[in-house]
Amino acid sequence: MKVIETSLPGCRIIEPAVFGDERGFFFESWNAQRYGELGLPSSFVQSNVSSSTKGVLRGLHYQWPNPQGKLVSVLEGEVYDVAVDIRRGSPHFGKWAAVLLSAENKRQFWIPEGFAHGFAVVSERAIFSYMCTAPYDKAADAGVRWDDPAIGIDWPIGDPNLSEKDAKAPLLAEVAAERLPVYTA
Repeated sequence: MKVIETSLPGCRIIEPAVFGDERGFFFESWNAQRYGELGLPSSFVQSNVSSSTKGVLRGLHYQWPNPQGKLVSVLEGEVYDVAVDIRRGSPHFGKWAAVLLSAENKRQFWIPEGFAHGFAVVSERAIFSYMCTAPYDKAADAGVRWDDPAIGIDWPIGDPNLSEKDAKAPLLAEVAAERLPVYTA
């Protein structure tokens, strides 16, 4: 397994060791001991799968309070996956990192608690997997506008298919301070 640091401390790309032959392939998608030794979570409490078509953009989502860390991957297709640091007081506040996740490259992206997360589907269809460190909490559910110019994410799609919730999400500067995670060094 190879771990690649991104420009956002804590957000990591994981490339699993893949073993394959003419019959197919095998890889560990998560191992508590190995991931724990790398400083990644050794337990998750919820696992989700979503299916989306080309041009769908989901995000930027987060929970506060009761934040979730997410280990995400793609089971079918390809997505442009993004994490944004939204922790009050962080030296990286408002900065983002992205990775192309696909069934072909088998990469995973670790997004720690305190970051907003979103993705855009660039293949005809994508099946997306999320392993979460905390359960979904509807009262804590929050979001930031996908196209916030102050963040400046370079999305690979021009006119995304958005949910009503995502289309109406506030700009980061409009989110009340108490609704944002707090940075701790």
